[in-house]
Amino acid sequence: MARRRKGRPVDGILVLDKPRGMSSNQALQVAKRLYGAAKAGHTGSLDPLATGVLPLCFGEATKFSRFLLDADKAYTSTFVLGQVTASGDAEGEVIEECDASAVTAEQVAAALAGFRGEIEQVPSMYSALKHNGQPLYKLARKGQEVERKARRVTVYELELEAYRGGLHPEVDVRIRCSKGTYVRSIAEDLGKALACGAHVGALRRTQAGPFDAAMQVSLATLEALKENDAQAEMDALLEPLDSALGELPLVRVSEAGGFYIRQGQPVLVPNSPCEGMVRMGLENGEFLGVGEILDDGRVAPRRLIAGSRQ
Repeated sequence: MARRRKGRPVDGILVLDKPRGMSSNQALQVAKRLYGAAKAGHTGSLDPLATGVLPLCFGEATKFSRFLLDADKAYTSTFVLGQVTASGDAEGEVIEECDASAVTAEQVAAALAGFRGEIEQVPSMYSALKHNGQPLYKLARKGQEVERKARRVTVYELELEAYRGGLHPEVDVRIRCSKGTYVRSIAEDLGKALACGAHVGALRRTQAGPFDAAMQVSLATLEALKENDAQAEMDALLEPLDSALGELPLVRVSEAGGFYIRQGQPVLVPNSPCEGMVRMGLENGEFLGVGEILDDGRVAPRRLIAGSRQ
């Protein structure tokens, strides 16, 4: 007999403004406790140094977290020139240093252009990527280094926002990129291109898939609501279950069609897309889950939410 989860059945997506100095899992556990949720998961790690948009999936929303893992991301970041750190960010020990005061904003802008589009990146040893089941950052902290294969990612935007000169100039950039892009690798590669070294001084995620900074909720806000026993107000901050699937076309089925979908059977829906994954909903607006168009045009259920809760 399966063990019953502790906590209440909370369903939805919280767009958390992750604070600096806290791991993604730590932030998740705090939010889960504040909500008293039975089930929750995050949608891809942010470094402890990083702040900003961290979608957290509660309850039935965890079934669709992979769509957020695969989504494009956007960041603002500050790169520090003239210093190389062991981790590629401000939390690591400085291992190389030089006077980078001669580097100009124009040189930085020209170098950044080389990292737009499809590029090859070698993941940092301080990334959460796993090697034989172990996150690379855990191996790095033990002084171990393993070979990493270069991965192809896409940088859609990489713009210089501000430049502050000095011995170690600070460069503010805006980035929009595909999943799996490591901002610290961009900083390190920029430092190599400028022959002065660089690391990430600050990093803030401003968008993850359909969720942006305007939708963020801080832990302080949640804690204040919890203290006032404002559970309804907290629940109202959650985005709908299907909000992570906004890029998928919506297919609406009749009540009868919904019955068969819930039984795991494909149904024929007039005017549906010819191929690919789709969101499925009833004509009354109730969300059913994710389906896939079969070769014969029918919609087959692939991931359904529990029938007892919307």
